[in-house]
Amino acid sequence: MAVLKTHVALNVTNLVKSVEFYQAMFGMEPVKYKADYAKFDISHPALNLTLNLANHIQSGGALSHLGVQVESTQAVHSAIQRFTEAGLALFTEEDIDCCYAVQDKVWVTDPDGNRWEIFVVKVADTTPSENWKHSCCG
Repeated sequence: MAVLKTHVALNVTNLVKSVEFYQAMFGMEPVKYKADYAKFDISHPALNLTLNLANHIQSGGALSHLGVQVESTQAVHSAIQRFTEAGLALFTEEDIDCCYAVQDKVWVTDPDGNRWEIFVVKVADTTPSENWKHSCCG
């Protein structure tokens, strides 16, 4: 049976703080937790997230942010409650036009500066008439 699950491996400078953050982020304990490594095996969304202890992390790079799309505004509100209870700094946006879609979202940042959004798409395309047309192969 084929398993389709995204794998994200993040280098972290403080494993304990990062594990605490991701426990709050996903509302679960890691399935594996060593002195220099932790693994979260998340079924919804299907994600294999590993944290690898590193002495130094280069800031910047090509990564803009990470996100989890959820099914409802209620799921966004549940994340807000979970983050608030964990004492995480958060930023919320409601009915925001982002990426040409109307969304509700909450943002949090992990201990190494990786920004995450939990979001629901309420309107899939706010400017469908502006979509580019392209053809392939001839």
